[in-house]
Amino acid sequence: MLHRQMPRILACLCLTGLAALSPAQAQSVRPRISLSAVLDRDDSDSDGAVTATEFSGPKALFRRLDTNGDGKIDKADFADNDRTPSARKHRSIPGTRLVKDVVFGQGGGRDLKLHLVLPDPPADSPTPLIVWIHGGGWMGGNKEGGVGRLSRWVKEGFAGATIEYRLTGEAAFPAQIHDCKCAIRFLRAHADKYNLDPNRIAVAGSSAGGHLVALLGTSGGVKDLEGDGGWNDQRSDVQAVIDLYGPTDFQIFVTTPGYESHNRDQSPESRLLGGGIVTENPEGIRRVNPITYIDPKDPPFLIIHGSADRVVPANQSEALHAALKKSGVKSKLHIIDGAGHGGAGFGEPKIQEMQMQFLRDTLLKTQRADDTPADSDGADVD
Repeated sequence: MLHRQMPRILACLCLTGLAALSPAQAQSVRPRISLSAVLDRDDSDSDGAVTATEFSGPKALFRRLDTNGDGKIDKADFADNDRTPSARKHRSIPGTRLVKDVVFGQGGGRDLKLHLVLPDPPADSPTPLIVWIHGGGWMGGNKEGGVGRLSRWVKEGFAGATIEYRLTGEAAFPAQIHDCKCAIRFLRAHADKYNLDPNRIAVAGSSAGGHLVALLGTSGGVKDLEGDGGWNDQRSDVQAVIDLYGPTDFQIFVTTPGYESHNRDQSPESRLLGGGIVTENPEGIRRVNPITYIDPKDPPFLIIHGSADRVVPANQSEALHAALKKSGVKSKLHIIDGAGHGGAGFGEPKIQEMQMQFLRDTLLKTQRADDTPADSDGADVD
């Protein structure tokens, strides 16, 4: 057993040693630590940044790596490292092929891009697609963090895309959902080129990305949310949704005891709505809420949330699940006992397998012969 644990032991020793260095010494050795390595290990919500809560190393090392003091480790902290060829490349994962920075549309007068993660060699028939949408409070994050997550799914028989969308520093809602729907339309329009099945598209995302994938799932055919970024002759509906701790009802969210700070002017939710006190904008809340658009024809949902989430309360997932079930939509809600806003609990093998089996059931409609219901530290909600 010791030899199996040796890589983790050595990594911990290295991290501890680095944490003991002075700031100047830490800066001198920092190029040995790549942003991609930190993200692969600790970016539980795949938003392209690692917060202090997500970081698994010593607190002192986090403070040294967070060179601009903004409370997270991201691209800005590794600007010098990212100029090296090794840091610019994603890990090569056998059985996958990465197609980078494909322009899928226009938003705010600029190109919008996505990365494709495709099976290598290509499948014999069109492949079902999973689109990952990053989190970051609609004001941060990027498409890079989705590549590793998608690569694991691609090895199981899917194709993947991780997309960018306009953040609130650039445009308020509905720009974000306009861009997401544009990406879906582009992928349908180019399904033949990339050997994709245009009738089997799932979306998955965490936090703000969870909100956007839920909105994609419930607002198929809502013209007001389509936008004009391109490919408007195509549909933007999806066939399955994995929502990881995304906001779904802003009125309930910002008035939940302990979460009232989200109601303030310039909170992430306020910025999404264009500023101001959130509860003073009922029409904005109505438009942004995935629950607003629920229809019996909506696709199946898998919703996962931590019981101890201090960023987005679990009542957001509970409300969405209840509304979907009331309308006759297939929905499974799993609450991870003790888990926060992302973090290690979401990386547990049983939680990962829960997501994989949901994708098999909805897109592949197959089940492994050895699959049996798996227990996890949490509970399914009826």
